Amino acid sequence: MVTAFVFIVWHEGNALIAPSLCEIGKLPADLPVAPVQFPSSSGATLHGWLVNGRTDKGVVILMHGIRANRLQMVGQAEFLFREGYSVLLFDFQAHGESVGKHITAGYLESRDAAAAVGFIRQKFPGKKICVAGFSMGGAAAVLAEPPLPVDAMILQSVYPTIEQAITDRLRSRFGWLGTLGTPCLTWQLKPRLGFGVHDLCPVRHVGKITVPKFFIAGTSDRDTTLPESQALFDAAAEPKQIWLVQDAGHVDMLSFAKNEFEKRVLDFLAKNLN
Repeated sequence: MVTAFVFIVWHEGNALIAPSLCEIGKLPADLPVAPVQFPSSSGATLHGWLVNGRTDKGVVILMHGIRANRLQMVGQAEFLFREGYSVLLFDFQAHGESVGKHITAGYLESRDAAAAVGFIRQKFPGKKICVAGFSMGGAAAVLAEPPLPVDAMILQSVYPTIEQAITDRLRSRFGWLGTLGTPCLTWQLKPRLGFGVHDLCPVRHVGKITVPKFFIAGTSDRDTTLPESQALFDAAAEPKQIWLVQDAGHVDMLSFAKNEFEKRVLDFLAKNLN
């Protein structure tokens, strides 16, 4: 019985960190993107698309969620480019076309976030930059050390700690009994990946980030609950603002409340990026 339990837990751990690689395919028809590649200290060469906007507008770096890739962010890139912004979409290590050994829920991906900012700094010297991350993408932006040298951040549905993130997902799948599996998964981090739960705590880092931050969270999100989103916001340094999207779950808010999402994001960018 014990052997079977250990096997199941180890197998679940394998599934959580397994790479999510795929061929991205054709370029989006509605975006004049140019394929780009740049190295990251995560060990990966990151693959992405760059869209050149107007010279009087800043740059937005879009960062996708776990087990996704840059295609998740195409909708946001389209409306941002329509408003004149330059946009970078890229695949984190172990995602999409950016080869890596393991998904690390933000740990190595934070190095990718820093690499993306460095790439844009070289490409557009002097331009203002905003990073906009969904879920793991937002966590990667917050976890970067030192804090990313950007002018603004948009953080959507970001977990405060990896323990809470795992617990929420287990509870959603298996009910309260599933929460008993959290320590069985978190103890695997050190032997498998070389870091522990304390290295995946955005709530401990967000207070160091002093640029304007726009938090977005769904009131019905079961993967990052409303109290957790509120706790992350409360821990953040000023200046900051939050939008709680009524009845939204753990989804890209562009797909849930398109008009309101575009309006609020563009207002935030107009104040902090132009």
